[in-house]
Amino acid sequence: MISPCVRICTMDPDSGLCEGCGRTIDEITRWMRMDEAERQALMEALPARLEAKRAAELKNGLRLPRGRAAPGGWRSR
Repeated sequence: MISPCVRICTMDPDSGLCEGCGRTIDEITRWMRMDEAERQALMEALPARLEAKRAAELKNGLRLPRGRAAPGGWRSR
């Protein structure tokens, strides 16, 4: 079974999303009970969700500590 988990399992308290995969706690806990169509739809939505989260963080001036990898592989400067 495919999974969006990238083993960066930290929940963002502001957005309610996992920093690594972009899922909510509810989506993470329901993952194994979702049917294939639900999982595929969520997998397709996650990149845009994470990009919107990153854009909001940049707009609000939030940055990661120096050297810490951000979701999707980009790094803060």
